[in-house]
Amino acid sequence: MNPTTSKTPIAPTAEGDHEEKVADHLDEGAIEAEGERAVSDGSGLDADADRDSDLDHDFEDDDSDRGPSGLAAAAAAVVAAGLGVVGLTGAWTGRVVAERETLLGQMKTASGGSVARQISEIYGDAWHSTALVNGLFALLALLVGVFALVRPAFGAPAKDPQPGWVRAVATAGIALGVLGVLISVGMYFDLIVALPAASAAAG
Repeated sequence: MNPTTSKTPIAPTAEGDHEEKVADHLDEGAIEAEGERAVSDGSGLDADADRDSDLDHDFEDDDSDRGPSGLAAAAAAVVAAGLGVVGLTGAWTGRVVAERETLLGQMKTASGGSVARQISEIYGDAWHSTALVNGLFALLALLVGVFALVRPAFGAPAKDPQPGWVRAVATAGIALGVLGVLISVGMYFDLIVALPAASAAAG
C-alpha cells in the first residue's frame, strides 16, 4: 500500500474544516460588530425614549390646560344679587327679631309707663332691629359681590376670561348691597322716617 495515496484524502478534509471555522468566526464577528453598532447608535433606545417623552408631554399639556373654572365667582355673583334683594325687602329673620323686641317691650311696659317709653320699647326697638338685620344682609351682599369681581385677580389664572354676565350680576349685587346699607342706616338712626312723638300720640 502506497503511503502517499492514504494521506491525500485527509488534507482536503482538514482544509475544509479550517474554512468552515473561518466562516463561522467571520459570521460571529459580523453579528457582534452589528450589535455593538446598534448599541452605540442607540436607535432602539432613542425610539422608546421619544415615545415616552411624547406621552409625558401629552400628560403635561392636559394638566396645564386645567385652570379655575370660574364656578366660585359665578356662584358668588348670584348669591350677592340674592342677598341684595333680601337686604332691601327684608327676611323672615328680621321679622322674628322684630316680633321678639315687640314682645319684650310689652313686657317691660306692662306695669305702666309713659307714652314715649311705650313707643320706644314696643315700636322703636322692633323698628331698629329690623333695620339692623336688613343692613347685615345688605353688607354681606356687598362683600360677596366684591369677591366675585376681584376673584380672577387672585390665585391661578383662569383658562377663559370671566363671563360678562358674572360681572353684571356681581355689580348688581354690589349696587343692591350699597343701597340696602344706606337705607338700613337711615332707618336705624331715624334719618329717613322718625319715630312718632309722644305729643302727637297724646293729641
